[in-house]
Amino acid sequence: MDIKSRAIVLSKLKFKDYDLIVKCYTKHRGAVSYLIKGGLKNSKTAKAKAVYFQPLSQLQIEEAYKVSRDLQYLKEVRPEYIYKSLHTNIYKGSIVLFLSELLTSVLQEEEKNEALYDYLESAFQYLDDVEAYSNFHLLFLLRLTQFLGFYPESSSESYTHFNLMTGQFESQPSGIYSISGKNLTLLKDLLGMDFEALQTIKITAQERQDFLNMLLYYFELHLGSFRKPKSLKILNEVFH
Repeated sequence: MDIKSRAIVLSKLKFKDYDLIVKCYTKHRGAVSYLIKGGLKNSKTAKAKAVYFQPLSQLQIEEAYKVSRDLQYLKEVRPEYIYKSLHTNIYKGSIVLFLSELLTSVLQEEEKNEALYDYLESAFQYLDDVEAYSNFHLLFLLRLTQFLGFYPESSSESYTHFNLMTGQFESQPSGIYSISGKNLTLLKDLLGMDFEALQTIKITAQERQDFLNMLLYYFELHLGSFRKPKSLKILNEVFH
């Protein structure tokens, strides 16, 4: 069965001598892996094809779907949206590397979620356009938890602590999972914020790293298989 859809590239992996396995998040069926035959051959056609599969690229695809296959095949692929800076700006590139690795880990389900797809698509287009983006990944991850099922419960946002395990604000600290101080203040500032308002957030590089580490720990607590992306070190070095 041939299916046309939109897709966002999450990762690619060399397979055998010249082939690629590309994992995408698709609008029609969630996470899907494709076998790209000859994607690494030293020819103009192959090189042109491989360019399509850079991390977080947005594509228009036509797949030849068979329910019995673990790896699907693409009949046609072309750019859906061409980034202006995401793959050429070294600072944005570090965010792309980090987020693509994280999304590869957390988006495992072959299940349709158009709202999540639309969020990813619009967020990456915003990152491509904007000039102030050093805190983009913080808000991106926080808003991603809405789709993963553990967005902070904000009805008691005035409380003085936040419990990472329960995802709730508390009036008193309740153990090792309670946070307060600058991380709590920044969490409250980001809740309900849209990307356009990010420029109002003023924090140091160390505060940014501390909050990111807290967010990643939050992911670990709620997603059993989650591990910190290896590219975190590169991201921290670039934005230090």
